[in-house]
Amino acid sequence: MLVVLTGPSGTGKSSLLERCFAADPRLALSVSHTTRPPRAGERDGVDYHFIDDAHFDALVAADAFAEWAHVHTRRYGTTHAEIARLVAAGRDPVFDIDVVGADNLQRAYPDCLRVFLLPPSLAILEARLRGRGTESEEMIATRLSNARGEIAHAHRFDYLVVNTSLDSAAQTLTAIIRAERRRVARLPDLPARLLAGEEIA
Repeated sequence: MLVVLTGPSGTGKSSLLERCFAADPRLALSVSHTTRPPRAGERDGVDYHFIDDAHFDALVAADAFAEWAHVHTRRYGTTHAEIARLVAAGRDPVFDIDVVGADNLQRAYPDCLRVFLLPPSLAILEARLRGRGTESEEMIATRLSNARGEIAHAHRFDYLVVNTSLDSAAQTLTAIIRAERRRVARLPDLPARLLAGEEIA
């Protein structure tokens, strides 16, 4: 099952996912490629694959991306190879991507689970962005403007989670993922396997 988490920059997606990964070892982050420079503490190949524009262009030309998009003047993309690697390892790939990327990924994988993370308010979102201390006033203004546009599309997602606190948001997201795994559409052969004598865990 592919899990897509989207929300404006500053809503706490990365911190939320860290808690979900600790609670559910079947989940694994799909590491995206990006043309933006790494922030302090970010590691190449772990947080993102940091590449230049020429390398990104080559991957686009080779049709290597399941989805890619321009975000805040930079480009981000998820490769088919990364998804295949995680699925082959028996993991549920998790994607921390923007609204455009989520739409593109759904076109490639229609049964993906899409969750939109909302801030409690726009004022709190601005405070979180400023609190990071990593961006200029111009970039903060860009991110806030983009946030309004992204939130306007939140109703198109499967679930909405409000990040009033990381603990409650993580509990909600984990519950959503566990429930989605039990959908009949995701387990169509389970009753037949049981009737055939198989013991179901």
